[in-house]
Amino acid sequence: SPKSFQSNGASEEALRCEIEELKQKDLALDQEIAQLLSEGYSLEELETHISLLHEYNEIKDAGQMLLGKLAVIRGVTTKQLYPEYDLELSD
Repeated sequence: SPKSFQSNGASEEALRCEIEELKQKDLALDQEIAQLLSEGYSLEELETHISLLHEYNEIKDAGQMLLGKLAVIRGVTTKQLYPEYDLELSD
């Protein structure tokens, strides 16, 4: 319950620390954005890049899932399929 949670000083302190860490991360990200803007990048450009990275990761995850299913069907490891499809282990 909220009352029992609030009465726990250790939990409150842990939350304060977590909030402070999140504030620091937010500040660091703001500084990173400011740095990129000062280097000539636009917010639209950065948003497009982030969107494309998300799309890439989703496609990569789907590919990994398919490779995993194919490996199970063939009774091999996913790693063994990489050369067959000209994939690098770092892919």
